Amino acid sequence: MPTTKRDYYEVLGVPRTAGPDEVKSAYRKLAKQYHPDQNPDNRAEAEEKFKELSEAYEVLIDENKRKLYDQYGHEGVSRQFGPGGFDFRRDFTHTEDLSDIFGDLLRGFGGGVGGGVFDYLFGGGAQTRARRGGDIRVRLKLGLEEIAEGVLKEVTISRFEACDVCHGRGGSGEETCPTCRGRGQVQRQTNSMFGQFVQVTTCPACGGTGVKLKNICPKCEGAGRLRHQRSLKVRIPAGVANGNYIPLHDEGHFGPAGSGDVIIEIEEKPHPLFLRRDDDIIVDLPISVVTAVLGGKVTVPLLSGEKTIEVAPGTSHGALLRLRGAGLKRLDGGRGDELARVRVHIPKKLSSEEKKLWKKLAETSSEPVPPPKRPE
Repeated sequence: MPTTKRDYYEVLGVPRTAGPDEVKSAYRKLAKQYHPDQNPDNRAEAEEKFKELSEAYEVLIDENKRKLYDQYGHEGVSRQFGPGGFDFRRDFTHTEDLSDIFGDLLRGFGGGVGGGVFDYLFGGGAQTRARRGGDIRVRLKLGLEEIAEGVLKEVTISRFEACDVCHGRGGSGEETCPTCRGRGQVQRQTNSMFGQFVQVTTCPACGGTGVKLKNICPKCEGAGRLRHQRSLKVRIPAGVANGNYIPLHDEGHFGPAGSGDVIIEIEEKPHPLFLRRDDDIIVDLPISVVTAVLGGKVTVPLLSGEKTIEVAPGTSHGALLRLRGAGLKRLDGGRGDELARVRVHIPKKLSSEEKKLWKKLAETSSEPVPPPKRPE
């Protein structure tokens, strides 16, 4: 990858107004162009180009990531990936699109996760033996108050960890698997009216490791791992939104090639009072007719406490009163506002004395009601 990241729209060759279909079409075309088999003389460059294309696609095809990128650039989506930036095996979540692009080429290569497809595309394939542990997804519900300032949360997960007796090996006395002869995969040949086909699958005898054990671990019964319940702490940055995720690297299920990740998916709980709009919050603020006409002080609720503000004379129904910096913290360090939307309260039940006063006021009104006009 270049030291200076290129603009994602430039990488895929699409305009900033491109819709999902246009983005997918551009990625499909370029992914095929930079398939390593199409570039046998320069596979390394093809691999780097493919990863750059996949990173751009991962961001622009995802509504939330694209929104962050459009607002804040590469910095806005940097927290969506792990340390060191985008990693195809870990961060690419649209493997099904690769299957659609390359079709039958991926059959038999376990393309269910990014790593499997990546191994096939860039030289792993049948030589890949050790497998990474699976990821664990946790949906974390957050209130608006927590999102506004950021919060430290604790989540409980159930995960497979390396057996403390065999240290994840499943036993002792390794020997080459006689079924696959150490390759980790087996081939099955079939004939049909269309010709001869060869399907490559994971060896059922050794599970793809290429080795078998003479002495099976009595504690894990050869699995190499046992399930445990753990509690993890995760720092939620201020300003996250529904659909954002935070990866906790190497905290997932144990595997011979390393542990998977815990993916914290953010779910924002509806607030009983405030409506969120990006980093701003909106609240309806009822005021009396007298306050709307003459002006006066009103109390506005905040996410933390309340604030007294001055309403100007002649404030209309629907007017927005902006409280600077009273909204949510932004990922870039700024802060949104709170918008108090004025709702002039018209009383429906009047006493006889109040009716007399309103009639008298109508007779002495110095400003007539304006005529109807065309909506703006």
